[in-house]
Amino acid sequence: MQFHHYGYVSGDPRVKPVAGVGIDRPEELPHEVDVLIVGAGPAGMIAAAQLSQFPDVVTRVIDRRPGRLEMGQADGIQARSVETFQAFGFAERIVAEAFWQTEMVFWKPDPADPSRIVRAKRTPDDPSGVSEFPHLLVNQARVLDYFAEVMANSPTRAKPDYGLEFESLENAEQGEYPVTVTLVHTAGEREGQRRTVRAKYVMGADGAHSKVRAAIGCHMEGDRANHAWGVMDVLAVTDFPDIRLKASIQSEAGSILLIPREGGFLFRMYVDLGAVPLDDHHHVRETTIEQVIARANEILHPYTLDVKNVAWHSVYEVGHRLTDRFHDVETDAVGTRTPRVFIAGDACHTHSAKAGQGMNVSMQDGWNLGWKLGHVLEGRAPESLLATYSAERQVVAQSLIDFDKQWSAMMAKKPEEFASPSELEEFYARTFEFPAGFMTQYAPSLIVADATHQPLAEGYPIGKRFKSAMVTRVCDGNPVHLGHHATADGRWRIYVFADAAGVGESRPGAASAVLDLAEWMATSPDSPVTATPEGADRDAWFDVKLITQQPYTEVDLGVVPDLFLPRTGPFQLIDYEKVYAADPADDIFESRGIDRAGAVVVVRPDQYVANVLPLTATNELAAFFEPILRAGRPAVQAP
Repeated sequence: MQFHHYGYVSGDPRVKPVAGVGIDRPEELPHEVDVLIVGAGPAGMIAAAQLSQFPDVVTRVIDRRPGRLEMGQADGIQARSVETFQAFGFAERIVAEAFWQTEMVFWKPDPADPSRIVRAKRTPDDPSGVSEFPHLLVNQARVLDYFAEVMANSPTRAKPDYGLEFESLENAEQGEYPVTVTLVHTAGEREGQRRTVRAKYVMGADGAHSKVRAAIGCHMEGDRANHAWGVMDVLAVTDFPDIRLKASIQSEAGSILLIPREGGFLFRMYVDLGAVPLDDHHHVRETTIEQVIARANEILHPYTLDVKNVAWHSVYEVGHRLTDRFHDVETDAVGTRTPRVFIAGDACHTHSAKAGQGMNVSMQDGWNLGWKLGHVLEGRAPESLLATYSAERQVVAQSLIDFDKQWSAMMAKKPEEFASPSELEEFYARTFEFPAGFMTQYAPSLIVADATHQPLAEGYPIGKRFKSAMVTRVCDGNPVHLGHHATADGRWRIYVFADAAGVGESRPGAASAVLDLAEWMATSPDSPVTATPEGADRDAWFDVKLITQQPYTEVDLGVVPDLFLPRTGPFQLIDYEKVYAADPADDIFESRGIDRAGAVVVVRPDQYVANVLPLTATNELAAFFEPILRAGRPAVQAP
């Protein structure tokens, strides 16, 4: 964490100096906003938290609830989401309060007495170390609380506007604020009253029954699996020995997916209620909590479950549905106009809860759209950037639904229906990277290059998330995770992995590819770095970091180019935390497959690798960023 660069801070360093629209921010929802987010759930709140880091962007997020969510339905936090929380600054705290899932156990009918269940296998949750972060279980409400804190501590001092419900919208397709939104007060003295807000962009994150989706003519397409589950969060006394482990329990009476919860006592059970007739007309949803508990006891035999308190319960029928697009531009009109209204999360994809994907995928939707809206509104990128949101996230949603169909079908099978006794646990182990959030790989686009130079950095596949690794910070010798210094501040990251020569020697004329690259990036009008607006810190748009092959003790900061030692803040202090060295005990060049000739790895603001290039490929680097910065390069700064 870096602070004091704006002056001495005696309070919480997470509270950033107020700036831009945060100064004298009005309590009342303005009549005109840059971005109106409908729904303060996971997708809406992460988008709002990201946009709150752009000081000059007026973002407001509304929700029909009268106040914060007290109990959410989602609870599974995949490792990719925890990486995301690290970028927003609260991973360490939410990890401390959450339940850590480190393994899964599988229970099946006892071959000697099929009326009883026995433990069949234990499976590690992350057998290959795909992330340094654990899989967590914690209530969705706490996740939203943390994003609300990020917003409140941001330069814009943002916070949700509760007690307002979306009713309708009209897009005039012209003017500075083309979208007019009608809202209704749902609480307080003005309950029932309508009001309008004009917006440049609208994001609908208002759930599976999204009114925003309906307003832009998007339709959910898909089907039901004709299978129902009772879900309950309970405090109970039981003799089932694995009550504090995630467990798949299959018996002759049905199936249970057991999910331990935070706090050491609460747990969730998804209880199999069986097949649902086509003419049921949702009567299965009338199943009582007593019936769900009774069914759970049948499945757990010979163990018993004595429920003492029910925190929450519901009955749902498995369904898999997806919209044809994630914005308001009809499919046959894509490319003819700029999207103005977007949908995210459950508003555009629904599936079962048992794979723990809903909240996780929704947050990646929101982050993907949030930084893109910020860049367009601040003039960092052209409006064409916004078309990549639907193109990227719709593919991810379809992959999620395909996976969830497989997982849900397997969870609903009877033991005798499996091809082999170990089929379920083998599927879980084989596919763990997908539910963990690490199989997403964006296709080539405006912001993702092709794989021409991929061999230079095999461990950083283009289009996939940037996997962190340990390095040594040169200025102080501290071992740190390289990826943990990429905060959700809207900046692109450019990681310069040096060749064996590093930054060369102090003697004049010493050859160094890194020195040549640094000179070009700092001075060339074609460099993305020189697109940074005059008056802003040199690294305001592009965070450029250096990683050398030599141990940190052999790196002389005195000869490191100023590009990697930028000046920051009103006092123009030197930022020393951008120069790193490989750790001999865990060499990042080896662990991530970085060519010893060096490489440049370009990473998007949402942590996905956008390009891999040779150190000498300045023309290709310029060509990659030219269309991204086409909105109008501001005045070039003096070197």
